Amino acid sequence: MSEAFEKNLASYSLKSSNTIGRKYKENSPKKRTEFQRDRERIIHSTAFRRLEYKTQVFVNHEGDMYRTRLTHTIEVAQISRAVARALKINEDLTEAISLSHDLGHTPFGHAGEEVLNNKMKGKGGFNHNYQALKILTVLEKKYLDFDGLNLTFETLDGILKHNGPVTSVLPSYIQSFIDFFGGETKSQGSFEAQIAAICDDIAYNNNDIDDGLYAGLFEIEELNELEIIKEALKKINLKKSKEYRRIKYELIRKLINIMVDDLIINTKQNIQNFKIKNCNQILELDQPLVIFGDEMKNKEKNLKVFLKNKMYNHPKVKTMNFKAKKIVSDLFDLYIDEPYLLPKGWKNFKNENEKYVNVTDYISGMTDNYAINIHKKYFDLYSH
Repeated sequence: MSEAFEKNLASYSLKSSNTIGRKYKENSPKKRTEFQRDRERIIHSTAFRRLEYKTQVFVNHEGDMYRTRLTHTIEVAQISRAVARALKINEDLTEAISLSHDLGHTPFGHAGEEVLNNKMKGKGGFNHNYQALKILTVLEKKYLDFDGLNLTFETLDGILKHNGPVTSVLPSYIQSFIDFFGGETKSQGSFEAQIAAICDDIAYNNNDIDDGLYAGLFEIEELNELEIIKEALKKINLKKSKEYRRIKYELIRKLINIMVDDLIINTKQNIQNFKIKNCNQILELDQPLVIFGDEMKNKEKNLKVFLKNKMYNHPKVKTMNFKAKKIVSDLFDLYIDEPYLLPKGWKNFKNENEKYVNVTDYISGMTDNYAINIHKKYFDLYSH
């Protein structure tokens, strides 16, 4: 079945039929590929559903129109799949990696992650990318025969290398599956992993523009200082409509298309320049294969600087981040000092270090709404 699904893929694409495999042996699926099975297990996971109520930039209760981690993840998967198809790369594997790349995020996004990382200094720290792997290999409890989702090595490796080769010391739960499969952490990620990583950037850059405009943090006129915005606006026939909302959506579509086109053109050029014939060559390169051109890199860098100044550092966003950090910090200290308040299953620890790990895993799995409600329960004098 895998061969039929994947017969038209490029020679340097990973094939489900050639997978290194899963930690726990299972019968191969008859009506789908191994990577399709990975994708579908991720979609049906508890952690994936929780992304609906986890912060992207704006906390969930601030408005129904803002992106959440779930809508962002779906948009990353859509862009990634489109790029993979254009380059004849494995769409199922690319999508599986895209759908799982943010599973380890805490409530309130990076604000919550910063708190947990500080609280866990000297005890391994906290990294949302590593936490995603812990969820997928340990914390999800859905199967009788194993913990985690028992995904293929290729999917797990793609998540691990979301930000490129890994040179730091890894937590034991990650190092164990690397050792089991004989993986190499210092090599580049697969073609599929690299597509998912850069499409994450494309998605959040453009989605944050959309959300920032909706929130009134900046106007299109301010964005027009950027070369990439000028380029996109030139492609829009403003005579067709003066309706602000339509122009905004048209701008976002044009921006995504400009970035995707540049990415595909330059990646194809890299394939030729490096004479790529198989997937192993990609892993051995000293740089990513999937990249923007130099001009687009500079334009995207300037866009990120704009978003940092106008959006991420905006008083409205900073104020909510301050409140979010307070909630996560209070809950962490509460559970460390009063571990009997932890739910059944999280109270089982043999020593102080395990207690800290359990508290971190429990809090990191919370949604924004759940964390807010639990904080009210324990810290609001008038809450019941």
